[in-house]
Amino acid sequence: MNDKERETILFVDDEEGLVELAGEYFRRKGFRLFTAKNGAEAVEILKHESIDCCFTDLNMPGMDGLELAGYIRQLDSSIPVIVVTGYPSLDSAVNTLKNGVVDFLVKPVRFSMLEACLGRVLRERRLFIDNIFLKKKLEGKSRLEALNRELTNKVEELNTLNMIMSNLSSIDASSDIFKCVTDLATEITNADESRFYVINDDIQQPFQVAASCGSAGEICDDGLDDVAELLMETVNDKIPFLVAENKNVRGLPEKILSFMAVPLKIRERVFGILVLHVIGGDTRFDKKDLFYMSFLTMNAASSIENIALYDNIFDNLFSTLYAFVQALEARDPYTRQHSDRVARLSVSIAGEMGCSKEEMDIIDFAGRLHDIGKIGVMDKVLLKPGKLTDEEFDMIKKHPVIGAKIIGQLGMWDREQEIIKYHHERFDGTGYPEGLKGEKIPFLARILAVADAFDAMDSDRAYRKKMEIERIMDIINEAAGTQFDPDVVKVFQKLYKQGNIQQTKKE
Repeated sequence: MNDKERETILFVDDEEGLVELAGEYFRRKGFRLFTAKNGAEAVEILKHESIDCCFTDLNMPGMDGLELAGYIRQLDSSIPVIVVTGYPSLDSAVNTLKNGVVDFLVKPVRFSMLEACLGRVLRERRLFIDNIFLKKKLEGKSRLEALNRELTNKVEELNTLNMIMSNLSSIDASSDIFKCVTDLATEITNADESRFYVINDDIQQPFQVAASCGSAGEICDDGLDDVAELLMETVNDKIPFLVAENKNVRGLPEKILSFMAVPLKIRERVFGILVLHVIGGDTRFDKKDLFYMSFLTMNAASSIENIALYDNIFDNLFSTLYAFVQALEARDPYTRQHSDRVARLSVSIAGEMGCSKEEMDIIDFAGRLHDIGKIGVMDKVLLKPGKLTDEEFDMIKKHPVIGAKIIGQLGMWDREQEIIKYHHERFDGTGYPEGLKGEKIPFLARILAVADAFDAMDSDRAYRKKMEIERIMDIINEAAGTQFDPDVVKVFQKLYKQGNIQQTKKE
């Protein structure tokens, strides 16, 4: 096949790695390919080359994906534009449709999925071009109306699919996914009730974990235990079950007028069943509803796997980092378990100051890793029994920045990184590494500073013995407004008076 016969793709994205991989993939598949880093570069290519399809990102410097789609629509409305974005939303989907976009994919996306989408839109383009010639010959009003209905249905379908992806992508806990699934199911299909049951080869008695009702009223207490046999058949068959109109279907109660059971499969094994039914009114399920519910359960399964994978990666990363901290503290017997104590005390102060559960989790994480940067400090300085020289103290002062960089290399935990970096700043602006002052110091870092200072004074060090707790409390109180945030000191003193802060026992 020569270049004139090969179909030509334009791939536009400011991620150079993605563009290179896409070029390699589609060229191996026999396509002719042009690439561009933004809309402006793409326009220059379109001025000189004939393009059969364009993949484009939305957010790019200069001319973005929406502007490019509008330009292509004006240039040649028969060229299909497919958006591939990492920031999906309903508004962006609607805006892309207004600019002639034919499909909307969410990163990360497999190249095989891109190829399947490409094959479909190119087939549709050929049909579209053929239809243009047919329209010119027939000028049939009925055909134009049918095309309009098809476009309307396509817009509705795209909006529904995007709503499913957007809602599921915003969930970060697997326990919340099932309620989201039942809520979306009733909204999309107008079902009277939807329920999610855990039922599979291992759990053969349906166990309900989430339920939602439509506009008709509240969820029935009796559930659908009487269709357990049908649900088990769906588990065994691993395919959806649809009853558009109940006409004495075996095992289905007469009160149920329309019924669906859609399996949720994780790695091809059925985990549970999404069940929907209609018990009144004119609503009846059809094949489009079944398609939407299959898409919903497929994306829910993907979200569950992604959350489980992230949780596993998170746990492994934290375990590795904390092992570094334990190794660091093993170098200095005087500071053993210092990080754990600082984390616990910081959480207590944060809770008393009305911090949210998320904020307490953040400061617990940061507290246990706040001294990880001391890995970069030589033993002869870190463990020196006498007074440090100015040069040696400058080396010690680098550890918050080193620690923040270690966490920052992982590309996550921004707030934790911030706390680690600034936990040695002083309220009067004379601290390090940046000399931040007052409320410019992150709030959780101000809490950690007090907890860290307390435990440091409450521990034996190479250069001194631990202090009496009354002396420690006096020092912290005297430093309110200079070294420490006065509000944090006030809460710290309150916890001490309540007996919640006690001196550590000598080991």
